[in-house]
Amino acid sequence: MTVSRILLLPGWQNSGPGHWQTIWESIHGDRRVEQHEWMRPLRGDWSARLEEEVLAAPGPVAFAAHSLGCILVAAWAAHSRNTHKVAGALLVAPGDVEREDLRQLIPGWAPIVRQPLPFSSVLIAANDDPYCEASRSRQLAKDWGARFIDAGKGGHLNAESGLGDWPEGRQLLNDISKDKN
Repeated sequence: MTVSRILLLPGWQNSGPGHWQTIWESIHGDRRVEQHEWMRPLRGDWSARLEEEVLAAPGPVAFAAHSLGCILVAAWAAHSRNTHKVAGALLVAPGDVEREDLRQLIPGWAPIVRQPLPFSSVLIAANDDPYCEASRSRQLAKDWGARFIDAGKGGHLNAESGLGDWPEGRQLLNDISKDKN
């Protein structure tokens, strides 16, 4: 399945200038799914925007999701009738919105949808992510049927992690975009 578009799915508060998603948008021409509300995200609204972008794509898409974007992918896939248009998903550093502190900051996203994704996916997370314990990231990967990669020390795998254009992540995305379940 040849991917026609990479959809970037940032997390809560969007991805800033030094974030790998923003860099990929700039150097690779990937398309960021712009949400109406980055500070107080609503799961239904975010899912609807993702559905619009998947339907607007000229062909198959691949997702590059970060943090809350990973939780969005699972929620969207559970309800969309257009999952066949997704070649694969790179799920980076999911945020544990079932954790009490995050549940209060980002209400309405728990419980996390836990059914297997109907497309190829890889979940990569650091073992020192402040927003999701390593064991929870591993469990989410298992629940979603995603291959898990331990990124070692790297925090939330965002701009503060110093990944730059993150060629290793891009290669993972390229690899899973070629796979089709």
